[in-house]
Amino acid sequence: MHFYPTERVALFIDGANLYAAAKLLGFDIDYRRLLRLFRSKVQLVRALYYTAIADEQQYSSIRPLIDWLEYNGFSMVTKPSKEFVDSAGRRRIKGNMDIELAVDAMRLAGNLDHIVIFSGDGDFRSLVAALQQMGKRVSIVSTLQTQPPMIADELRRQADQFLDLADLEKEIGRALNGKGSPQGEL
Repeated sequence: MHFYPTERVALFIDGANLYAAAKLLGFDIDYRRLLRLFRSKVQLVRALYYTAIADEQQYSSIRPLIDWLEYNGFSMVTKPSKEFVDSAGRRRIKGNMDIELAVDAMRLAGNLDHIVIFSGDGDFRSLVAALQQMGKRVSIVSTLQTQPPMIADELRRQADQFLDLADLEKEIGRALNGKGSPQGEL
C-alpha cells in the first residue's frame, strides 16, 4: 500500500461487493482492524459503508453489522432493497448503491486528497476518471484471486493504485466463523 501520512482520505465501501469478495477468499472483514489500518497510515476523514436493506422484514441479518458500524466510526448509507419479477417470472431483489457512492465521492472530493473505493464494479471506472481529473488519487480494493476475478479490468487499469483484498487479509481479516457471519469483530 502506498499512502502519504498527511493525505486526507475517505473510504467508500460497497458493502455487498466487499462481502462477496471476502467470502470467496475465505475470510471475514474485521472492520475495527480495517479502520485501525487506515488511521495508522493517513488522516482518515470518513469511512462510508453502502448497503441496501430489506425494509419489509422485521429482522435483517445485516442489521447487527449496520448498528455496529454506525457506533464505531462508519457513516452508513442505506436504502431499502426493491423486489421485482424478472422476464422469466422469477422473484428478484435489487439493491444497487452505485449512484449513492458515486455522488458522495464527488461531493466529498473537494475535502480529500485520496479516495479509496472498496469495489471491483466496472461501473465505477467513470467515477475514478472524474476524480482523477479533479487531481485526486484513487485506490481500488478488490481481488484478482477469485475465479472469475472480482475486479473489472477497466477499473483496475484506471485506478492509481490497486490493492488486492487477498494481500490485506492478515491486516484486516479474520477466519470465517462457523456460521459464515459477515460481521467481523463485533
